[in-house]
Amino acid sequence: MRWWDIEPVLELERALFPHDAWSKGLFWSELAHARGAHANRRYVVAQDPDGRVVGYAGLAAVDGTGDVQTIAVAREYWSTGLGARLLTELLTTATAFECREVLLEVRVDNTRAQRLYERFGFEPVGVRRGYYQPGNVDALVMRLTDPNHAVQGMTHGSQG
Repeated sequence: MRWWDIEPVLELERALFPHDAWSKGLFWSELAHARGAHANRRYVVAQDPDGRVVGYAGLAAVDGTGDVQTIAVAREYWSTGLGARLLTELLTTATAFECREVLLEVRVDNTRAQRLYERFGFEPVGVRRGYYQPGNVDALVMRLTDPNHAVQGMTHGSQG
């Protein structure tokens, strides 16, 4: 993801997460940490054949722990494997950042995303009450203890 991707990403963000969409400033801040010698973030976008942004994802890495900051896919690309490809990219990045584990939060009512994460080996480890605001929706915290193994398993077809 580059600065010129922020506007189309924001359009998709607002369409998918109308009540708790990230701000332009938050995306700019995250991208600022994705460049340079001390970069600890990676953000990627997926585009359709016409160059339209149809997905994006981001990971932060600190002290051996990766944290999936965001992952989103345009509705018309659901069930195409795009979410899995974006997650694979994030886990590959986590391995490059030498992360021993990866964490994420997912809305408790987003069972579609939870199934994707479970396919990669993420397991529930807790709940953050009222995490998503303003709707006061709980977040399920999930953890993957070996991102490198998960990526190898998914790319070799051994995990479903």
